[in-house]
Amino acid sequence: GIVLELLKEAMISRLGDTKGFLIDGYPQELKEAEDFESKIGEPKLVFCLDCSAETMSSRLLMRNQSSQHTDNAETIKEGIESYCQASKPMTAYYERKTQLCKV
Repeated sequence: GIVLELLKEAMISRLGDTKGFLIDGYPQELKEAEDFESKIGEPKLVFCLDCSAETMSSRLLMRNQSSQHTDNAETIKEGIESYCQASKPMTAYYERKTQLCKV
């Protein structure tokens, strides 16, 4: 709820200055997508970065080497599995509405 309200406020404050918005990382779950549509409106297009779990894992492990992140391979694997499970219903939802663009 808080993230959605912050997004709404930011979008409203910039309405006259923009042709649209690119929101990175939100929504991640179907409930968030439904809330976004009911309070803000339907998106014209939803991008989904479609890559394998192996690619995500290797990139996150590389990130760990160059930052203060301390996630290990098992923690990363669990996070990726959790993300995939949570996002499947949302991506299917936008596929049905023909608003999803996989990249």
